[in-house]
Amino acid sequence: MLKLSELKIVESKEALKAIPDGKVLINTINAHSFNVAQRDELFAEALKNGDYLIPDGVSIVKACRFLNTESQPKERIAGWDLFTIEMTKLEKKWEALAKDDRNTHKLKVMFMGSSEKVLGMIRERASRDYPFLEIVTYSPPYKPEFTEEENNAIVDAINKANPDLLWIGMTAPKQEKWAYSHWHELDIHCHVGTIGAVFDFYAGTRRRAPIWWQSHSLEWLYRLLIEPRRMWRRYVIGNPLFLKNIQKEKKA
Repeated sequence: MLKLSELKIVESKEALKAIPDGKVLINTINAHSFNVAQRDELFAEALKNGDYLIPDGVSIVKACRFLNTESQPKERIAGWDLFTIEMTKLEKKWEALAKDDRNTHKLKVMFMGSSEKVLGMIRERASRDYPFLEIVTYSPPYKPEFTEEENNAIVDAINKANPDLLWIGMTAPKQEKWAYSHWHELDIHCHVGTIGAVFDFYAGTRRRAPIWWQSHSLEWLYRLLIEPRRMWRRYVIGNPLFLKNIQKEKKA
């Protein structure tokens, strides 16, 4: 059973910006993933043992206060925040290098996951938003589990690309479990973020909640209203289940 009190959670966006360079795995946690981890041992292990865990939900922030956990996040840090912070940081790194050498090669960002259609839209937008970054992509087979051959192909593609930043987007818990299970096979030296829905938000195939909904901690409700058939179980059943799980941990 995953316990919130056992997790080391990034407490602020400033702390996220301060993560040092190197091979680092950054995952997110929200009420839904916390619930799933109660019955998925490998997922729970992946969340516990990643390098950094960010609170992608005000429910996690409030639950940490309620449980008086060692980690006390001051704010919600969405997967989108992780994405923009890391992309901006990498672009600034290139600018600093280019001051000394205008022939400096572009730094490379790799997106692994989603469909070729979505990845194509990401490449197009990123070329405008981040013209000094090289964007490479890999679309894995769309299936619940990969074969050993498919896993090897993904690992080989990442190692061959040798990116300066790697995004993995296959939805939770698949993306976290894959990154954790294959971490030692990845011969890379960069930050790796598991950001799922951000691929669709950035490509424009799904809409993120307007600022008002985000600032009032209601992004989950917006997603429920926009996609009720896909999201009702996660929120209508999942939110009360999360409260139950937190109460259970409090009493333990």
